[in-house]
Amino acid sequence: MKIHFGPGGWVQWPDSEEFSIEFMRLLGAAQEGGSMVSECLLAASRIDPTDGGDSWYREWIRMADISNERANAAFKRGHVLTAQSNWLRAINYYQASASDFDAADKKQEHALRTMRACARRYVAHLTPAGEVVEIPWLNGYALEGYFLPAPAASGRAPVVVCMGEPGHRKEEYLHKAARYARDRGMSMLAVDLLGSGTCAKFDEVVGRSDLETSVGHVMDYLTTRDDVDERRIAILGDGSGSSFVARGVALDNRFAAAVCDGGIWDMHERSFLMNRLSLNSPGSNGVDGGLVGRKFHCPVLITMGEQGWLERDCVTDLFERLKIANSDISLKIFESSETAAAQGHRDNPTLASEFIFDWMADRLNSISA
Repeated sequence: MKIHFGPGGWVQWPDSEEFSIEFMRLLGAAQEGGSMVSECLLAASRIDPTDGGDSWYREWIRMADISNERANAAFKRGHVLTAQSNWLRAINYYQASASDFDAADKKQEHALRTMRACARRYVAHLTPAGEVVEIPWLNGYALEGYFLPAPAASGRAPVVVCMGEPGHRKEEYLHKAARYARDRGMSMLAVDLLGSGTCAKFDEVVGRSDLETSVGHVMDYLTTRDDVDERRIAILGDGSGSSFVARGVALDNRFAAAVCDGGIWDMHERSFLMNRLSLNSPGSNGVDGGLVGRKFHCPVLITMGEQGWLERDCVTDLFERLKIANSDISLKIFESSETAAAQGHRDNPTLASEFIFDWMADRLNSISA
């Protein structure tokens, strides 16, 4: 098995970008307990990316089932820590197996249903135990989340909300973010837009123009809890394919800190469209010159990878426009020489998470408990 290197970093299968990106994410997750490098390499050696996804599903579902069975066997013997480790890896492998199928695909439904069962068992047997929570949002469509309380917290604790962009699943935060929150004395709420039932209705929801309203509903829920310090709630919007988290934060002045794209993706799309209009309308040169970002009520951190979807010069230019309206806003670009430079920092999530959670801890700790 040979790994190829290109302008955007290394790829497993040069002719199959989607599989290669997901495989990079899986390997990166090994650092956080979300996979094992040896298991990933074994599965990859049996995958033929040209067979329409059959071997991709077969190998990852096989690896997921093995981990799940190993977890259940360990739990029956009273080895809870071993069970947790294997459930965590099973969650990630089930997610990977479902990544090549439509929402209505029966294979995906099976994989995601089993993934959620593993996640619920993992969360229930943490110390202290976590909970599966339901958060009202749209009529007939509630959000589902995992609330993991801060360890040894005797009263109200600071919280970080980890909110998945459309298509990103909250289960990923169980390995990618939970320990960083826990080690810094924070509770964590992992939530996504995929709802509490089957994901079929998600197709109707994802196209809505008001996804940012979900952010306020999540905050509303947290303020009802007697173990949450309302003054010290931060949010992490992971993924730069949409800016709905940034829009939601800008509409809500209750957050103490936010890590998101700051609206850069929205600004990029608007700038692109306006420039296209200017090409078609000779009298409208420079139509995007007045494009300024939104106003935030809390400190904001934007992290990007040098090899991400947007070029570095584009990101820095849009960031400078955001600074016009926001004095307490920061940008960190991870360069190829240090890794964490891929889209979503999937090549080295550890490096990005350390930086992000240290930044959040500094902001939350500066507010008196």
